[in-house]
Amino acid sequence: MTAIHPITEQLTAAGRAIEHGSFAIIDAEVGPHAYTPEQWPLVRRMIHANADFDFNGLTVFHPQAMAAGLAAVRKGGTPIVADVEMICTGLSAPRLQHFGLTTRHYISDADVIERAQVEGTTRAVQAMRKAHREGQLAGAIVGIGNAPTALIEVVRLIREEGVRPALVIGMPVGFVSAAESKDLLMQVDEVPWVAIRGRKGGSTLVVAAIHALLSFAESQRAA
Repeated sequence: MTAIHPITEQLTAAGRAIEHGSFAIIDAEVGPHAYTPEQWPLVRRMIHANADFDFNGLTVFHPQAMAAGLAAVRKGGTPIVADVEMICTGLSAPRLQHFGLTTRHYISDADVIERAQVEGTTRAVQAMRKAHREGQLAGAIVGIGNAPTALIEVVRLIREEGVRPALVIGMPVGFVSAAESKDLLMQVDEVPWVAIRGRKGGSTLVVAAIHALLSFAESQRAA
């Protein structure tokens, strides 16, 4: 019998039945994959979020990604720094509160907009710089699902300024610099990451990946 973790699952029996049924269909139809037992629940939840089996293969993990992400979740108090508000809104507040996690985004801050206009950069770049200035990137789970320039800036901060997030979930979607930004991230050794090859991505996938981390952390706690 499958264990029920009410904090990180659907709150009703009917909702849980639909979700578990969806996961069972994915497991039956996905075909072979090379993911570890720790990695697969994250990939499966991303497939579930978009009904897209291409994420079996497109999703790539730094060797320490799952261990680092789970440690950051279990630690409590870890900030989740997102490139856009959509990620913060999409994350389940009760699930975050259960682990003592907080969310941050700076994309719409007046000073971020002003600096972007003055310096001729994107708001996403300035948002990551502000997060760094405020000490929010160190030890954080960084989720980027919309802005490739945010991910490029995070990679620069890691390489040039020694910033050390706990985990970078790099999944920006798009046609301009999206694939290239993820290629840059996948060359990083210093910080664990999860990325998607190519143009596909999006804030929904970042939310799914973080929810998968929370679910896996809760299942380990209950074991």
